[in-house]
Amino acid sequence: MFKAVFKKYKAKSTSLDLSHVINFDETDNTQTSLAPNDNTVQRLDICNETELELLPGLKSRSAWKAYALKTHPGLLVIRNPFTERGLRYWIARCLRDYPRPPNIVNLNARLFDNIVREDWWKELNLCSDSREIERIKEGMRWTTFGYHHNWDTKIYDEHSKSPFPKDLSSLCRFFANILGFQDYRPEAAIVNYYPIGSSLSGHTDHSEPNRSAPLFSFSFGQTAIFLIGGTTLEETPSAILLQSGDVLIMSEESRLSYHAVPRIIQTHNTSTAPLPKEPVLGSNLLDSDLFQRVGDSNFWEPFDNYIKDSRININVRQVLSPSDLTLCSNKVL
Repeated sequence: MFKAVFKKYKAKSTSLDLSHVINFDETDNTQTSLAPNDNTVQRLDICNETELELLPGLKSRSAWKAYALKTHPGLLVIRNPFTERGLRYWIARCLRDYPRPPNIVNLNARLFDNIVREDWWKELNLCSDSREIERIKEGMRWTTFGYHHNWDTKIYDEHSKSPFPKDLSSLCRFFANILGFQDYRPEAAIVNYYPIGSSLSGHTDHSEPNRSAPLFSFSFGQTAIFLIGGTTLEETPSAILLQSGDVLIMSEESRLSYHAVPRIIQTHNTSTAPLPKEPVLGSNLLDSDLFQRVGDSNFWEPFDNYIKDSRININVRQVLSPSDLTLCSNKVL
């Protein structure tokens, strides 16, 4: 059933029917059924007593809206807790900074010059040929850092990793602490780049030795139809809309469930309007210069042009078991 639902939403030959897709914006009630197939969406209160200093670029926690799907235990969605400046900051980090060495990107040496593979964003914006611009833009599909995901072996290697960004680590730990995952350690990340028309087929994330720690997913730019199923492809998945700024957490049973992105749809209205200056409290947790510069219209314009027809997703995992410091820790010598 999973493949059939994936095929239905991916198909371009028919008009897109969103009547069976969960849209969290359609409810503000404490508890309500939003979708067919008896999928119950429950509003969660995560403004608990945990006292944590708010990170720059996040809305006040009293404004957050969080949801759970009862039929998928452990699946949580926080509906865009970011300010406009916060959204811009993370989009800029994903486009300008994260695809640079020593991080690994998908760009093939046979198709792209070294100068493009080493600073993709810079070369994209220096290019003046429209066809080449489109080729370079759509060529970028993923970058990895921390422990690098090996797409062939599906096995992590202690000798294949790059530094994990401090700002992203702080962001993940912040959400983890609020949700009760106090021991969470962000150790591997994949940033996926989705042009309109692209998709991600059904799969499970099971490469990590630690499969009990939650998986954090951050969406930016255009909207994704996200499918979440069960432990086999025979189970019918639920479809939800993931919009710009949404934070999805897969824990408990949902951590090892099949999931996919059959379609990206253009629903997010972008803007190059200037943003008022704001103080950067906790500036040691992020790039304070970039945080201010994204409020400038001229600086922000190329980033805005990119997300007009693209989605960015940051997917973060804990690789190691709590007692391990390296992948070699649990090996018998």
